[in-house]
Amino acid sequence: MDQLEQIVSLIALTMGVGWASGINLYATVLMLGMLNNMGHITLPEELQVVGDPLVLMAAGSMYFVEFFADKIPGVDTGWDTLHTFIRIPAGAALAAGAVGDMAPAVEIAAALVGGSLAAGSHAAKAGSRVMINTSPEPVTNWTASISEDLLVLGGLWAALNHPIWFLVGLAAFILLLIWLLPKIWRGVKKVFRFIAGLFGGGERSDSAVPASPASSSSGSAKPNSLNGDR
Repeated sequence: MDQLEQIVSLIALTMGVGWASGINLYATVLMLGMLNNMGHITLPEELQVVGDPLVLMAAGSMYFVEFFADKIPGVDTGWDTLHTFIRIPAGAALAAGAVGDMAPAVEIAAALVGGSLAAGSHAAKAGSRVMINTSPEPVTNWTASISEDLLVLGGLWAALNHPIWFLVGLAAFILLLIWLLPKIWRGVKKVFRFIAGLFGGGERSDSAVPASPASSSSGSAKPNSLNGDR
């Protein structure tokens, strides 16, 4: 029974760090590192690096910046777009570290699951923020940002202390995400278009396409024929 509980706890921690990283990576690292250093939890050896003072200082500084950037309409969407390249791989790395010193296949599987959960929660966050930004007032941004921080802290606490309940809640979140994603897809596509624009992947407009010689000659032939009829 103890071994089963350990397996469930390990699964909850692996999925929890991946899911939480997609919403707020820096809060995730801060919470794990501080709890580990204070002795409230014992992280696997591969994950104890989050308790290093240098890592905590970097995470704390970036969380300070994100705390304000995440509450300004428009800026939060740009911030989320750039963090597409940070949250998802970091979630995969943290999930792989959470399984500890196991077979490489287990670590790869954990990285895939953690990265997928980070991608899902990140897409939900970024897409919903684009929709929220259609409202001119900033109250909804503040409410959403604070709620996301509390969700990360509460979710990680549940993953560490009540893993079964966390897994139940995570399953509900995945079902909600499946239902919600088509509704926020417009926001997700806007994020993808912004990323494509950063790499020069935007399509040229029709006005930038030069007219073909055939179309030009056919367009000029009509007035001549009309003049001949006269």
